[in-house]
Amino acid sequence: MFKAFSKYADSGFLFLRVVLGGMFMLYGSKILFGGQGMWVMIGQSMGSFNIPGLPAFWGFIAGFVEFFGGICLILGFLFRPVCLLLAITMAVAVHMHFGKGEGFFGAGHAIEDGAVFVYLIFNGPGKYSLERRKSQ
Repeated sequence: MFKAFSKYADSGFLFLRVVLGGMFMLYGSKILFGGQGMWVMIGQSMGSFNIPGLPAFWGFIAGFVEFFGGICLILGFLFRPVCLLLAITMAVAVHMHFGKGEGFFGAGHAIEDGAVFVYLIFNGPGKYSLERRKSQ
């Protein structure tokens, strides 16, 4: 019954990229444009990896990766490196949620997004992307 949908797989990848990228642009903009107080709050999670210094730097990097990574996701540009950076960001978020004692319910969103990014690393952006266009 659903076999006919397989010819629209690249459209499905585009849909996923636009929705996920748009959401990460929103998440990232809150951090990136939230200023130094927000950066410090987010960046303190690196302390759970025994990296206690420079929380403002790490928070800024997280916001930068999420915001500009979302743009790259939508465009299908620098796709696999961006997915790797976003997967790493989600791994840090998972670790932070577990460190706060929130368990799977607190970390679930980051686990799900991280799994999608790992999947996308292996599968690429699909036909409708800047990477595909420049290689043709």
